[in-house]
Amino acid sequence: MTSQTDLGLPAFRSGTESVPASGAPQTGKDFTSDQEVRWCPGCGDYAVLKAVQSFLPDLGLRRENIVFVSGIGCSSRFPYYLDTYGMHSIHGRAPSIATGIATAREDLSVWVVTGDGDALSIGGNHLIHALRRNVNMTILLFNNRIYGLTKGQYSPTSEAGKVTKSTPMGSVDHPFNPVSLALGAEATFVARTIDSDRKHLTSVLAAAAAHRGTSLVEIYQNCPIFNDGAFDAIKSPDTKADAIIPLVHGEPIRFGAPLEDGRGAKGVVRDPETGGVKVALVADVGEDALLVHDAHSPDPSTAFAISRLTAADYLHQAPIGIFRQVERPTYDDQARAQVTAAVEEATNGDTADRTARLAGLIGGGDTWTIL
Repeated sequence: MTSQTDLGLPAFRSGTESVPASGAPQTGKDFTSDQEVRWCPGCGDYAVLKAVQSFLPDLGLRRENIVFVSGIGCSSRFPYYLDTYGMHSIHGRAPSIATGIATAREDLSVWVVTGDGDALSIGGNHLIHALRRNVNMTILLFNNRIYGLTKGQYSPTSEAGKVTKSTPMGSVDHPFNPVSLALGAEATFVARTIDSDRKHLTSVLAAAAAHRGTSLVEIYQNCPIFNDGAFDAIKSPDTKADAIIPLVHGEPIRFGAPLEDGRGAKGVVRDPETGGVKVALVADVGEDALLVHDAHSPDPSTAFAISRLTAADYLHQAPIGIFRQVERPTYDDQARAQVTAAVEEATNGDTADRTARLAGLIGGGDTWTIL
C-alpha cells in the first residue's frame, strides 16, 4: 500500500512536528487569507480567529497539510479567513466530512469549526458519533447560545425562559451542556475556554491539537447583536473570580474572590448525598477536602460531575479548562490498519493463489442468479 511518505509527503501524526516548506519561520500572516472578514463589529469570532491564526505556526506544519472544515453559521466562515485548505460544507455535517478526510489522508491535521446551533441541533448525531469514534480531528464549538446568522432565534444552548424571535414568550426547552454531552459520548479530549482570554484559549488549542484522537473545545463566544453580555459574569473583573472554576490537572479545584471576613475562597468537593460534586467554602471543609482535578482518569464520571457545575443560565459560574484528556485507539488509525492488512493478505502467495482468492470473493455467498 502506498504511504504518504512514498509520495514525498510528511507522515506526521496530528500534533507532531513537520518541517515547513521554507526555511523561514512561519508567522500568523502566513495563515491569514486575503479575504475580507465579515462578522459584526465586536463579535467574539474575531478574537478566536486571531488566536488561531497566531497559533497555527506553532504546529510546525505546512499550510497544505492543515484543513479546516465548517458547517453553517457565523463561525463557519472560518475557512475563508485562513490560508490553509478548507471547506465550507453543509449544515451540521462537518464532523462527517472531516471523518472522511482524516481517514483518507493521514498526513493532514484536520479541524472542524462549528457553532452551538450547527453542531447540537441538526448536526447533533454527527457530532456524537465523531466523538465516540475518536477520529483524529480537533473540533472548535463556538457557543454564543443563539442563532446569529439567521438573526436571533433560540439555540440548543439557550437558557430556559430565553425570549427570542422564535420564543416570544420564553423558551421552554432545556438547554444542552456541550461539555456534558461530549463526556457522555466518551470523548477522549474535552475542554472549555473563552474567546476573550487569549492566553487560556491558546494553551487549550495547543493541548487539543497535540491530542491523538477527537478533541472538542467549547469556546464561550459573545454575540454582540443578538445575545450581548451572555458571558459577562465570567468576563467582568468584578465577578469572574467567583464565576470561573479553573481546572488544572493535578491541582485542587479552588476559586473565589476573598471577602472581608476571609471566607471568600471556594472549592469543589465530593457530595456524599448525590455521589457527584459540589461547591463549598474552603473555610468550612478545609483544604484537604478539595477535589484534585484528574483530567487523565479513564473514568469520565468525575469530569461529567464537574461539568454539571455549569449554571444552566450561564450567568453565575462555569468550570473552565481541560475536563478530560485520555488516550484510546483512534477510528482512522484502525481503519487504515485494516486496509493495509487486507492488501497484504491479498498480495501474498503466487498468481494462482491470488486468482483463486479473488474468484472465491466474487463468487462467494452474497451472490444471486437473476432468471
